[in-house]
Amino acid sequence: MYLPITALFFSLSVDSIAMGGGGGNTFIGLATIPLKPLVKQPSEVLFVKDLTLLNHSMTSTDCTVTLQVALMTKKDIEKTGDEDLLGLTMREAARQKLLVPSSPEQRALSSKPQHFQVRVKVFEARQLMGNNIQPVVKVTIGGQEQHTRLKMGNNPFFNETFFQNFHEVPAKFFDEVISIQTDIGYIYHSPGHTLLRKWLGLCNPHKPGSGVTGYLKVTICALGVGDQALVDQKLPYGADDTSIRIFKSAAAPIHAAYLQFFIYCAEDLLLKKNLSVNPMLEVELIGEKLKTNVQTKTENPIWNQILTFQIQLPCLSSYIRFRVLDCSAKNCQDEIGTASLYLNQISSTGEELEGKQRMFSGFLPCFGPSFLTLHGGKKAPFRIQDGTCIPDSVRDGLAYRGRVFLELITQVKSHQDSRMKDLSQEVTRIEKHQNRQKYGLCVVFLSCTMMPNFKDLIQFEVSIGHYGNKTDLGYKPLVSTTQYSPVIHDGDIYHYVPWYNTKPVVAVTSNWEDVSFRMNCLNLLHFTRDRLKANLDTLKSMRNPRDPALLHQWQKLLRELVEDCKRPLPCMTDQPKATDLDRKRWHLRSLLLVELAQKAKEAKPRDMVATVEGWLHRLNAVLPEPQMSLPDVMIWLMAKEERVAYARVPAHTILFSPAGPLHSGRFCGKIQSLLLQYPEGEGQPDTLPAHLRVCMWLGNVTDSKELQLLRKGTMVVYAETYENQAKYKDQWGQQGLYRCPNFSDVTGQKSVPKTDFKVPVGWHWQDSWRVEPQRRLLLDTDINKSQVLEEVYENQVRNAAGAWVPAATPNTDVNGEPVEARENVKCPQGWHFKKNWIAELNHAVDSEGWEYGVGIPPSGLPHVWSSVEKTYHSCRRRRWVRVRFRNHTELSKEQETLSFLQLQGPDLAKEEGWEYGTFGSKFHLDPQPQSRFRRRCWHRRLAPNKDKGVAPIFLLEGSLAMDLKQQTKKEEDSKSWRRSIGESWKRAPEDTRPPPMPFIYYTFDKPHYYQLFCYIYQARDLTSSQSPAFQGPFIRVVFLNHSQRTQMLGSSAAPTWAQTLIFQHLLLYENPEDTRASPPLVVLELWQQDSWGKESLWGRSMWPPLVWLDLQDRSLRPMRWHPLVRELGEEEGEILASCELILETEKLREKHMPILSVPWKNGICTLPKSIQPTLRKTAIEVLAWGLRNMKVASSPQLLVECGEETLRTEPIRDFQTNPNFPEPTLFFTVFMPTEEAYALPLVLKVEDNWYFGRRTVVGQARVDFLQPYFCDPWAQHYVVPRPPGMALPFLGYFYEKFWYKSTKTEEEYEHEVDWWSKLFWATGDEHKSLKYKYRDYHTIKVYDCELEAVPAFQGLQDFCQTFKLYQEQPRLDSPVVGEFKGLFRIYPFPENPDAAKPPRQFSVWPDREDFPQSCLVRVYVVRAINLQPQDYNGLCDPYVVLKLGQMTLGNRDVYQPNTVDPVFGMLFELTCNIPLEKDLEVQLYDFDLLSPDDKIGTTVIDLENRLLSGFGARCGLSKSYCQSGPFKWRDQMPPSYLLDRYAKRKGLPPPVFNADEDSVFYNGRTFRLKSFEPKTPNIHGLGSKKERLALYILNTQRLVPEHVETRTLYSDSQPGIDQGKVQMWVDIFPTKLGPPGPPVNISPRKPKRYELRCVIWKTANVDLMRDTLSKEKTSDIYIKGWLYGLEKDVQKTDIHYHSVTGEAYFNWRFIFTMDYLAAERVCVQSQKDYIWSLDPTSMKFPARLIIQVWDNDVFSPDDFIGVLELDLSDMPLPARHAKQCTIKMMEADPKWRHFLRHKHFSLFTKRTVTGWWPCQASDGGKWRLSGKVKMTLEILSEKEASIKPAGRGQSEPNQYPTLQPPPPPALIMPSLLHTDSRIYTSLMWLRSPIRYFCHVFWKRYRFQIILLSAIATIGLMLFNFIYSAPHYLAMTWVKPELRLNPPISIVNLITSLNTSNDSSTILTTQDPNLKSTTHQQLNSSRSTRII
Repeated sequence: MYLPITALFFSLSVDSIAMGGGGGNTFIGLATIPLKPLVKQPSEVLFVKDLTLLNHSMTSTDCTVTLQVALMTKKDIEKTGDEDLLGLTMREAARQKLLVPSSPEQRALSSKPQHFQVRVKVFEARQLMGNNIQPVVKVTIGGQEQHTRLKMGNNPFFNETFFQNFHEVPAKFFDEVISIQTDIGYIYHSPGHTLLRKWLGLCNPHKPGSGVTGYLKVTICALGVGDQALVDQKLPYGADDTSIRIFKSAAAPIHAAYLQFFIYCAEDLLLKKNLSVNPMLEVELIGEKLKTNVQTKTENPIWNQILTFQIQLPCLSSYIRFRVLDCSAKNCQDEIGTASLYLNQISSTGEELEGKQRMFSGFLPCFGPSFLTLHGGKKAPFRIQDGTCIPDSVRDGLAYRGRVFLELITQVKSHQDSRMKDLSQEVTRIEKHQNRQKYGLCVVFLSCTMMPNFKDLIQFEVSIGHYGNKTDLGYKPLVSTTQYSPVIHDGDIYHYVPWYNTKPVVAVTSNWEDVSFRMNCLNLLHFTRDRLKANLDTLKSMRNPRDPALLHQWQKLLRELVEDCKRPLPCMTDQPKATDLDRKRWHLRSLLLVELAQKAKEAKPRDMVATVEGWLHRLNAVLPEPQMSLPDVMIWLMAKEERVAYARVPAHTILFSPAGPLHSGRFCGKIQSLLLQYPEGEGQPDTLPAHLRVCMWLGNVTDSKELQLLRKGTMVVYAETYENQAKYKDQWGQQGLYRCPNFSDVTGQKSVPKTDFKVPVGWHWQDSWRVEPQRRLLLDTDINKSQVLEEVYENQVRNAAGAWVPAATPNTDVNGEPVEARENVKCPQGWHFKKNWIAELNHAVDSEGWEYGVGIPPSGLPHVWSSVEKTYHSCRRRRWVRVRFRNHTELSKEQETLSFLQLQGPDLAKEEGWEYGTFGSKFHLDPQPQSRFRRRCWHRRLAPNKDKGVAPIFLLEGSLAMDLKQQTKKEEDSKSWRRSIGESWKRAPEDTRPPPMPFIYYTFDKPHYYQLFCYIYQARDLTSSQSPAFQGPFIRVVFLNHSQRTQMLGSSAAPTWAQTLIFQHLLLYENPEDTRASPPLVVLELWQQDSWGKESLWGRSMWPPLVWLDLQDRSLRPMRWHPLVRELGEEEGEILASCELILETEKLREKHMPILSVPWKNGICTLPKSIQPTLRKTAIEVLAWGLRNMKVASSPQLLVECGEETLRTEPIRDFQTNPNFPEPTLFFTVFMPTEEAYALPLVLKVEDNWYFGRRTVVGQARVDFLQPYFCDPWAQHYVVPRPPGMALPFLGYFYEKFWYKSTKTEEEYEHEVDWWSKLFWATGDEHKSLKYKYRDYHTIKVYDCELEAVPAFQGLQDFCQTFKLYQEQPRLDSPVVGEFKGLFRIYPFPENPDAAKPPRQFSVWPDREDFPQSCLVRVYVVRAINLQPQDYNGLCDPYVVLKLGQMTLGNRDVYQPNTVDPVFGMLFELTCNIPLEKDLEVQLYDFDLLSPDDKIGTTVIDLENRLLSGFGARCGLSKSYCQSGPFKWRDQMPPSYLLDRYAKRKGLPPPVFNADEDSVFYNGRTFRLKSFEPKTPNIHGLGSKKERLALYILNTQRLVPEHVETRTLYSDSQPGIDQGKVQMWVDIFPTKLGPPGPPVNISPRKPKRYELRCVIWKTANVDLMRDTLSKEKTSDIYIKGWLYGLEKDVQKTDIHYHSVTGEAYFNWRFIFTMDYLAAERVCVQSQKDYIWSLDPTSMKFPARLIIQVWDNDVFSPDDFIGVLELDLSDMPLPARHAKQCTIKMMEADPKWRHFLRHKHFSLFTKRTVTGWWPCQASDGGKWRLSGKVKMTLEILSEKEASIKPAGRGQSEPNQYPTLQPPPPPALIMPSLLHTDSRIYTSLMWLRSPIRYFCHVFWKRYRFQIILLSAIATIGLMLFNFIYSAPHYLAMTWVKPELRLNPPISIVNLITSLNTSNDSSTILTTQDPNLKSTTHQQLNSSRSTRII
């Protein structure tokens, strides 16, 4: 491997990483490599072998690594590209699957449903495994399935787009799934919300181990409102980049892992009251579900099973779902409870850490053994908190439904166990989880405010798990509910509970396992996070970067963060109860804290908010604790014994720890504010159930000995019962009570006799029973109202005679309940009436106030009332009303309430404390004549005994009638922890009555009085919708049960009150120190009131005030911005305010210092001067250019408001003919705040002048952000904006110099390039056009956005900007009523009148006569991209319509059928008057034959902005100046004149040209033509040097070049959603400047018809498919071929029978006709999809030839042998010989791309080619060689084909070349030459028997033949040896000299038969010379014989 380095180091650390599960990496070791040798010789490769790795302790490991290190420069890296060609790395894949959140924080999600769109474009597939397949792509988006057309082959080309529209909440939308196994949220958060041209690796989902079986190229994008789809300039079929990144398939596991769930047991599984369940646990992961066995009739099942999931890492799902089902029914559909485990909480990939800490490689998923809490029932409402959300499918219910004890272990190695396995009973005997401790929970309720009107008594219930749930009778009764209380009015719009000095307390005990070690670590982390977030919020509120406190706050944040991060977390490694997950998360958290501390030390004061938000986001990622076995504390608001609203408090936030306050919960023993919520689907929107202040404590009861929640107050405990009596025969007694018991609770439903109360253990009676009326229940709910409307309905019925008589119940309320007659209703004390009863006539009643109806049983009340009497009406009623007013007293309303509650004395003893009334209605102390029921409250106080080691309130558990000592003994003797907790407390089923429980209170002697000062300045950013103004805004400040409101302002976009609200004599009973530590929240509500007087809430902002207990330390703090929170927790808008709470002391009451410091003006308290914004005199210049699109105005004028200053323009008298202002410049001065945080907006109003001086506001706008308009008036290089001049002074000269007449020669000149060539050069598609030498001289710019969106052109609003005008009372349907065009300049203005005045910014302007301007507009519509389909086939038939003013251009008959990417190439010319006709609408419609055409989308172009812009946007500036040719200059003026106009507009002297030197003097510099053009290009029609030089200079001035812009289409049906793109440009030519140049020809190119001739010569090495009788393999071979996309024209050769060698001869010609578009390298075919289709569909597909080799079968289907696919535009060069033909020729992307890639060419360039190509077949998931085919390919144009005709096959005309039948062998009989050429192949064994014999026998018995030949050879040699051995042995027995002569003599006799006898004497001669001669002769004789 190569390690790229960009800097020079002398040591290198190498981390060897082993792939782990969960996307994490496992650290193995490290090593250090010296790089000095590599530095000395950079070109060498450093080879290191067997390098020993070291561990973290720097000790040696057993691992070694061998590697090569090379030095690579940046250029080398760019050349190499992405080396990860097979897939993404582990970390990238893990991050993309969102196992852990990435470091950059994502933007907050909206909680409102929004429009979204998902697009999936399928391009093509490659290398699909399989033989002769017909692939189709099925795409499923959000449950909707769509599919492509059916294709053929292994490399199909689809080019189809699918759309799916959504209207969902973003969080729910991101949870939708696309069937390629990626969630939409991942796509949406990708760059550009798009995965552009990505290759997806495919695999068989049923065989995941088979690996990748093909690749699919797609583009997927998810678009929201305002999102822009990325523009893909490339054509669908083209060459890809060299860097290909493949996303592996979801089904192909990167790493297989096994998740083992050890399911032990569960507890507390309850679904319905007193009903047992048959529980079964279901575990779901990635759609796969595994279930345990069903346990019958038990609440505490024991499963002891193992469930095993096989998954891939990283896992595709982000959570694991647990469901416990009740299988009492057959279907097991009753859900007991659910729970979820998030994988990012139980595993880690190491991405949480950065920098040096990246050595941490994460860990695999693990959990427990621990409890997992189940929830069910009603769900929490959908909320977004901290920018995150929980998918709807994962959200659990609110009710506690038990816990499951389980463990999770992940194994990466292979696993052979079954998927479900039982454990032994001993597994659950885990001692550390059996030992439970008793926890105590104490809650003190301090206040409950901001409630709606509850007509019934309410109470609060506190529970943790099942403990405290009073509806669950299976658990011990606890003091878990408060006493019933009424809800009274607070004097404004809310209600509150009148607890005052008596605060209810609840105490709940429970038994849980000890998790203090885990909670201590968690609370310490939360302390760090909370302090960091608080500092960040303070930092955010400082909007002024020059604020001196900003840097101080930044340093404070860093200092505290370092301090918190250095605080060590409690160690988990030595904790015996800690699980593996505890230890691993502790390690992760510790490393993160170390890293954050280091980053805080190195942080610089830049991008402070973004930096801290990143730290906070990373800290939040490790905060969640999955092993939270303690359930959350639930506080329920109950009315009518039903749960109405709730607040959920995490247990760890209130948990006490003996280790210290930092390890305790954040709110342990502290006061906190809770906002109650309605469950999902309940309650009214924008309504707060209650604002609760509580003080909570949770901890081990052994730690509660010194429990003191509040510094002040006394805790008292009462036993309470109500004595009830009824009036029977004018006597009070028990008779007449009916079902009501004599002694009961406050509801009168439960019997609570005094005798049932017994003293609990640890307590004793302090006194005897006594009567104590609960005056809180007797309060008048309207006590704080200043006036009350009383009503009584008079009811009558029709008798038998038809007359109206009083009904049986003559007086009722609106619901028909009986009430007192109106004459008997007395005025309460303290109230008076001003008017008597009157009949209400302001409703749908008759003249007497009656309304009529028909009574419907059983109630007898009508459902509908009518104001007209009918004969069938049976009843009627009349409403009588009367208003009573409160008497004015010296006491305030709250003091009156207190005086009533605290009223005591002897009068109560005389009255014996009776309360008169009825249950369900209000009781009174005074008896009424109609009173028939009375009751009184008996109390008996309990006092604790001496110290018992625990808080006494925790000894009140259980029933007072039960002996708790015996109960405790039962608990100790119990063997099962579950039975000791719940079952021992269960009572008999028939005893469903809850036991009597005491009530606990905190009582206070006297309150503390406070003053609240609320300073409110301004609200802003309130109009995220299109409504620009805020109607009747005012602020309502709510503090506890008090509220005030600011003054109501008029319609304003940024209302500014600058008001102080003062609350005096506020009661708070807790100790002032507790109040300072946790003050009540101040709630600021922003309301708006419409013209009808209806008030509506916009949003709330709440924060704690600053508390001052001593005025000596008081200092007025500056105001801060606070966010306004709307429904569903969505932040929208902010308010600038601050609040302070001051304790009233005796000194303060005497001096009234704070109140006196608040100034008073116009009846309101304004802001103190010390916090008022500092004002500075500022000049504002307004360029009021004109008004546009004002349809209702006749003589408008502009009104500019800034603060209290206003300025009007002169009205436009001739608005219909010239909408520009007569005096465009305005100037005025205002006093503006110097700080940007306090800056006031500019308000623009348009007033229309009517007759008689009447004015009406017809439109308005606001400018909030004024910073872009601030300028320095003394700047030297400032250029005053000027409009372009429209007059041409030297028109005759201009015509003479510029225009010319085209000659005939120029018109007939044929050019090799056209405008489309320029487009393709610009988009980088070089292969689409011819190579052109001067292409850089003619290129254009293609923008992937609108021209206005290009940052360099400032939105084309450099001269004047466009501001949308809205209605004064905006409507949601169409709020935009017009536009204002203008500009602003703001700068400081000296207050000293003698100082020098700055120069004006808008000074010189042309005459109004230049406008309106008549212009010729040319609109070039090139093409559209990714249009929204409108037809059922997923396509559309688009055509273009242009609208400009009253003019409409376009023809619906000229449409592009069946396409979403149409190519128009259209030019529209139209004339208009600007600005009267300035908005050009380009609309695309879908053609429909019968129904009305559907509008696809619209884009609007402001032509006036382009005409006025100084960037020359009216006509793009070309790069070349040609007077003829395809790129002829098209502007009205030559470049030299344009340069002169540009210099004049910029205030520069005109350019001076020097024709001799080809230079120009411009802007103080001399420019020469040679510097731009070293060599004059040889271009036809090139212009003069002067013009070319001027054009070069213009191109350096950042003007708009010749371009094509890409505009987004939008539709009214889906506002803000991209409906597609259209590429176009617009040229504007003012008529005063003369006629323009010729238009550009952009007509689309037409495809050219070609003929492909393919001659199949022969094949070789073809696979043989059949066995003969001799067991030899043969094949009857034939060839099939067709062009891709033209499958109907399939052609076949004849059959070569009985091929035993794989060779076959054909000499056969295929002829294919195609329409080929060379520019795009695709074939074009138009055909109708169906018979009934109106138009043919134009399909584009690559020019690809498919050749298949088949084996012919007579009775069975033919066998497929192999396939060859050739891309005619990029095909491999064939081999010259069959032996050189290999399968490597077809590799498109070999491993060594630059060295081993086979040479490719284009057949359209080479025209003809002959050679061998390989055929391949799929075998076992891999491609192998299955044969070779020799072909000749020739491509001919249509004209060439007509000149050189040829027939198919061997038919006539058989020429070019002439194809003869394959030549027969030499031994063939002449009689067979005239028959079929394939017949003689069957007689091959007769023609060539030796060859056939050799082929057959040698192939089968070659090894046997070789062995037999070897044995024969050896035998022959052995025989020769045996035969020659005697002769050689005999020679050894005689002398060699004597035995040599006879052979010589014999030889001589043979040589010469006539020799004499003398030769014998010669032979016997002993002469040595003679001997030598004889030997030589002998040798010669032997040589002669051999020859």
